[in-house]
Amino acid sequence: MSEWFETLPGLWTGLWDCLAEGVARRDAPARHVVLATVGLDGGPEARTVVLRGADADAGVIEVHTDLHSAKVAELRRDGRAAVVVWDGERRLQVRLSVAVTELQGDAAAAIWEQVPDPSRQSYGVVPAPGTPIAGALDYEKCADRATFAVLRCELRRVDLVHLGEVHRRAGFARAGGWAGRWLVP
Repeated sequence: MSEWFETLPGLWTGLWDCLAEGVARRDAPARHVVLATVGLDGGPEARTVVLRGADADAGVIEVHTDLHSAKVAELRRDGRAAVVVWDGERRLQVRLSVAVTELQGDAAAAIWEQVPDPSRQSYGVVPAPGTPIAGALDYEKCADRATFAVLRCELRRVDLVHLGEVHRRAGFARAGGWAGRWLVP
């Protein structure tokens, strides 16, 4: 019997298992992922975000954000982004190329209702995220649904590397119906 990482379908399933655990478990390796965007100055920007949704059938992951954060302005200018995950338990390195759609207002209302109250406090910070302040705590947290957004990240390409005794790398593309192919690690 082969290990999950020895076949293309196994790696694909391992990816979605990893992402589903990131959504479900606070201590999962994929809970906190890196979202990279093109900055307004044309340079790279990367930040850690919390993975909030993963739908293998749709090929979509989701994160939540404040509409006033820099990443929203960056994604409105260029909706392409990358998401990077390292799952040390699986020895799986993940790079996702995504197209991001922003959901807000009524389109995000049902999701807002599922956000626990302590987490809601992260949406509606005054002044806006990234604003210079005189002291480290010179801001207020005030839950405001009007500043809440869901970043719906539709996967376009996936690059997976399993760093086992023998390294294996695979690529998958939406345009190819997610048929994987082996790549040199």
